[in-house]
Amino acid sequence: MATVLYHLGRAAYRWRWFVVLLWVGVLGAAGFLAAKAPTASDEGFTMPGIESQKAFDLLEQRFPGTAADGASARIVFVAPNGEKVTAAENRKAVEKLVDEAADGSQVAAAVDPFQARTVSEDGTTAYATVTFEAKASDLTDTAKKHLETAIAQARDAGLTVEVGGDALATQPSAGGSAEAIGIAVAALVLLLTFGSLAAAGLPLLTAVVGVGVSMATIMAASEAFGLSETTGTLATMLGLACGIDYALFVVSRYREERAKGHTPREAAGLAAGTAGSAVVFAGLTVVIALAGLSVVGIPMLTKMGLAAAGAVLVGVLICLTLVPALLGFWPNAVLSRGVRKNSKRSRRKALKPHNGGSRWAGLVVRRPLPVLLLGVVGLGAVAVPALDLQLGMPGDEAKSTSTTERRAYDALADGFGPGFNGPLTIVVDAKGADDPKTAVATISKDIAATDGVVSVSPARFNEAGDTAVFSATPSTSPTDEKTKDLVQLIRDERSGIEAKAGAHYEVTGSTALNIDVAEKVQAALFPYLALVVGLAVVLLLLVFRSLLVPLKAALGFLLSVLAALGSVVLVFQQGHGAELLGVEQTGPIMSLMPIFLVGIVFGLAMDYEVFLVSRIRESYVHGDRPGQAVVSGFRHSARVVVAAALIMMAVFSGFIGAGESMIKMIGFGLAIAVFFDAFVVRMAIVPAILSLLGDKAWYLPRWLDFLLPNIDVEGEKLSHKIPAPTTPEPDQQPEPALPTAH
Repeated sequence: MATVLYHLGRAAYRWRWFVVLLWVGVLGAAGFLAAKAPTASDEGFTMPGIESQKAFDLLEQRFPGTAADGASARIVFVAPNGEKVTAAENRKAVEKLVDEAADGSQVAAAVDPFQARTVSEDGTTAYATVTFEAKASDLTDTAKKHLETAIAQARDAGLTVEVGGDALATQPSAGGSAEAIGIAVAALVLLLTFGSLAAAGLPLLTAVVGVGVSMATIMAASEAFGLSETTGTLATMLGLACGIDYALFVVSRYREERAKGHTPREAAGLAAGTAGSAVVFAGLTVVIALAGLSVVGIPMLTKMGLAAAGAVLVGVLICLTLVPALLGFWPNAVLSRGVRKNSKRSRRKALKPHNGGSRWAGLVVRRPLPVLLLGVVGLGAVAVPALDLQLGMPGDEAKSTSTTERRAYDALADGFGPGFNGPLTIVVDAKGADDPKTAVATISKDIAATDGVVSVSPARFNEAGDTAVFSATPSTSPTDEKTKDLVQLIRDERSGIEAKAGAHYEVTGSTALNIDVAEKVQAALFPYLALVVGLAVVLLLLVFRSLLVPLKAALGFLLSVLAALGSVVLVFQQGHGAELLGVEQTGPIMSLMPIFLVGIVFGLAMDYEVFLVSRIRESYVHGDRPGQAVVSGFRHSARVVVAAALIMMAVFSGFIGAGESMIKMIGFGLAIAVFFDAFVVRMAIVPAILSLLGDKAWYLPRWLDFLLPNIDVEGEKLSHKIPAPTTPEPDQQPEPALPTAH
């Protein structure tokens, strides 16, 4: 493979104009198709195979037309201290608001709380529901402004008025200025790593081109494959992350080959043949992780995974073609300033036998056991809170108290009880019952008598009279573990209640749906891990031709992911240090968070593993002893791996500045996972294990060695075919940051 990619890199360098114009054409064509493509309809979130989804499907079938997806606003009124909303002046203000809201554009209905009897028992709180004909994303500014004006008038009358629902919901920011700071830090790290604006900008440029091609393609195919706006979220994040990393390693290897005296074209070919081989296999491991998301059984997650896998493949292709082509335009500009000017300082640094990476590796090689124990025990201790992991879908209760949605949630909980914000919907299929009404009444009565149920609403039948729906209000909040136990209890008692009533019922609603989703994701997490890690071990077996190195890579990844999950639980569930991140409300961890964490971090972890260990193996194959190979490998790759990790941490940390708890959680989880994997696992545990194993680390049985194809990631064949470099010209003096080993 190294030979093929070597020739590809040389060809891309030679025919650079053609390669650049080709990618510009691909980007333009994808953009044109995306602009012409119809907007995909939002199919919503579905989870086949769970009870709450089956009940939703039954509702749509038996109650046609009731599953309207228009926006809604739940307007909550709280009377001033010592007063009631039923008082004449307060009631007048509430009714005026409802009348004003009903006259707004795109409004389907506005329900008066006094007619609908949605007033709390103590009379201090009431709520009105305003439904719209259009989705929240399709509401006009005029429609929103009209409702906001009516709400402001009610507040002027002395009432506390808060708004829940999605009609006027605050759109979460992705990080704002903090995200911009993260990107600026990433650019600064690139600049400090390479000492050249061109070298720092090239990985960013090619990554942006890759993301542009990927996102335009996703938008163009959205209608045909049912892809929504959220499908491209993971593709953008991973396409950018992997695109920067891949280009970073190729540019770094190019500079190293130039430092050895190779001509620019030869250096571009060698960079593509060696670092490019590692890029191919790192990319394949990421694709495995993303394609494996299909085992979870969530259609939206499957589409996101496959779209992101496509974005990573585009990033690999760009790294192997566009990066060498752009190096052809700026063969010397990507070198550091000192090297270009042939300064004395750069020549002195080039002659130094060690750098920071090799010195650190030397320390680990001399004391491998203490480093290994410290790393494993430390990560294990941080991972312990993950045993208490509780999954759920945080709602308005997780938002900041500065948002009206959170205040509306709290007001409803105070006025109507904590379970009011998450009622359970009971769907009764009485098609086979002798007397459907009696059957529904029996089920309703038994559920009302269940411990933990505060009240049940009157049942509502469909036109055929064979299906009914009613709600049961729990005594605890939607995210409380007792609510989860209540849902399970109602389902466990089903056989006895159904035998008595002669009808079948199912439990659904947003609370039950979130519980079911969390359980399904939790059940799928370990099979997903097993699939991803298993396939990756096979792939790494081909790359490194070793039994122990792939196992070590997989175990190290599991350690870093578990430690990251433990950190997320520690902060966002248990609340330790939550105030430092601006988290006002702790609760269950977002259901999809562990899956996202595993998929994204696995991709980045395998990047670091392949690039770091491939350089160690390259030194070993070329004659170094095991300990010296570790030092030599770190001398060439540690600085770049650290830079790549710092870039990802900076970008992910930008999300911690977001206003919404879920986005903070994602940003924190990814940033801390990259920290653990890059700095603890790859930079400490990996060299310690390789030092302890010695030659055994690269052991492969003869029969397996015979069966496995020789992929030659290290470029051993290239070293026999490529002539020795000529003496460097003045503008090609050895690059100070990456001197040659030995």
